[in-house]
Amino acid sequence: MEIAVIKNSGEDTGRKVKLSKAVFGIEPNDHAIYLDVKQFLASQRQGTHKSKERADITGSTRKIKKQKGTGTARAGSIKSPIFRGGGRAFGPRPRDYDFKLNKKLKAVARRSALTYKAKDKSLVILEDFNFESPKTKDFVNVLNSLSLSDKKTLLVLGDQSNNVYLSSRNIPNTKVVTADSLNTYDVLNAESLLLSESSVEKIENLLK
Repeated sequence: MEIAVIKNSGEDTGRKVKLSKAVFGIEPNDHAIYLDVKQFLASQRQGTHKSKERADITGSTRKIKKQKGTGTARAGSIKSPIFRGGGRAFGPRPRDYDFKLNKKLKAVARRSALTYKAKDKSLVILEDFNFESPKTKDFVNVLNSLSLSDKKTLLVLGDQSNNVYLSSRNIPNTKVVTADSLNTYDVLNAESLLLSESSVEKIENLLK
């Protein structure tokens, strides 16, 4: 599969990039995508939820009434979950929601996500570019030139560029990452995937 390389001004450079079938043309594995996205979202959770159980409640430990003869159920502590103001039974505790996935499965998921983008023609190859200084206006002009100002976009760079990253930071529905930090969720979450020319080779080397 060959895709034309365009400038950030929207003009055609006259060059084309041949995408590897091993990365951009496989049979998509939907279950691998599901697992990878699930793991990504789970790892984003803080897991700091906590409710007070009976050991955490401030209250007297004396027996609140005699054991027998009251005609009601026995009770030994005011902190019992059955009383108002008592501790919660089996409440949430701080925990880590992340779980392990094999590297090969994650690679299959990313290849599948990239294949979907290529099939849907939501993939754009951009000529490598940089800004002289961080300016949001410059990045907005790029999106306008590509007719992507109203779409959720993901730009993948070959190498880190602070000026490009800082220029995009204040723009909603726009994200900039490097090839080595690309993940399945970001690829699928974007309506349009922009790959810089230098990132294509790096992505193929990482996922082959």
